[in-house]
Amino acid sequence: MSPAEQVRGVDQAFLALERELAVFLRRARASSGEMAREVHPDLEPAAYGLLLRLDDAGRQRATDLAAYFGVGKATMSRQLRALEELGLVARAPDPADGRAFLVQMTDEGRERFRSVRNARRAKYAHRLAAWERNEVAELARLLRRLNSAAQAAGEDPA
Repeated sequence: MSPAEQVRGVDQAFLALERELAVFLRRARASSGEMAREVHPDLEPAAYGLLLRLDDAGRQRATDLAAYFGVGKATMSRQLRALEELGLVARAPDPADGRAFLVQMTDEGRERFRSVRNARRAKYAHRLAAWERNEVAELARLLRRLNSAAQAAGEDPA
């Protein structure tokens, strides 16, 4: 293969990646919007991921959440305030630092979120029923690697 063909091959691989990620992200955004509305009719789609993080990692400072998602403190404060108003999260003083607060899901928020999350997992299981378990695990590993690289670079993986 000539150097020009190799470059075209690499370019084609990255073009295919870009195309498939664009389709995946468009569908994921639409799905997150639907799931957010299932948790609460007034929940913003972006907040679904925030609830996912709180459910997985437990209570955290707003600054840690902002850093995890790569958003500013003002954006995170706005999203948390909206979640609080909906009764899905609550803030409590951080015992390690009286000036800071920890954000955690309320019992109602956890119950609503987990119900929707379980339904989403069932959809994934159905959609990927023909896949081998090792293929699902490999996809998860590769997506984690992509997300980690983007986080290390301080960018959005897309």
